[in-house]
Amino acid sequence: MRLAAADYDLVVSALARGDPAARARWADRMAAEGPDPLLDDPDLLDRLRAGRSLAVPSAALFTYVAVRHTLRVAGIDDRALADYLAALILEFSDHDRSSRAAGVDDQTYRYLIDIVSDLADENGTGDRAFLLRVHLGNYSLWLAGLFPDYIAARRRRAGGPDLPYYDELGRRGFALAADHALADRYGMTGIYRAAAERFPAVRVAINRLSDRVFFPDVFTPERVLRSL
Repeated sequence: MRLAAADYDLVVSALARGDPAARARWADRMAAEGPDPLLDDPDLLDRLRAGRSLAVPSAALFTYVAVRHTLRVAGIDDRALADYLAALILEFSDHDRSSRAAGVDDQTYRYLIDIVSDLADENGTGDRAFLLRVHLGNYSLWLAGLFPDYIAARRRRAGGPDLPYYDELGRRGFALAADHALADRYGMTGIYRAAAERFPAVRVAINRLSDRVFFPDVFTPERVLRSL
């Protein structure tokens, strides 16, 4: 996730809450320690959400902070994974990108089983096989993480798969991606492996993020059960 100078300036302002002396202290700390301690400050997410100035957080800043804080509360203290997931959420939010294995791709996928089917037809060492493995992990997490109520409703209406089904396929996709030679070439092996090993916990954390931050005004029986 690439943050701009304006993002870091807003972080300092949000934590300082209009106090010039506090702003100077936060700015000095960022200069001395880098931005990570400020981005991890437990008050930052609430202050970004409650900001009343004309400056509003960029989508990149807000999404990263929201994901990072949510994962840390869940006991997942992995900046690289948080950065990857925040970038995934932003990218998949763009039009129909979530249904494609690459940004420019004629093939679209509505169901995970179609990705699995195409994977079975691919040479496991090829570029397309790598993209499909990654997409199986990404799309599973996108659907089951951000839209668990939709999955529950589809299951009630038409007997669709449950969340453990998405956990299993998502974990498989990321594990297969981690084993591909291209993951090593792109420096992604560790991130894909972490996503595979922690998929159910990450998915539950993203459920909480969806419930509390992205869709706070939706109320369903499934959401009540998730909050218990």
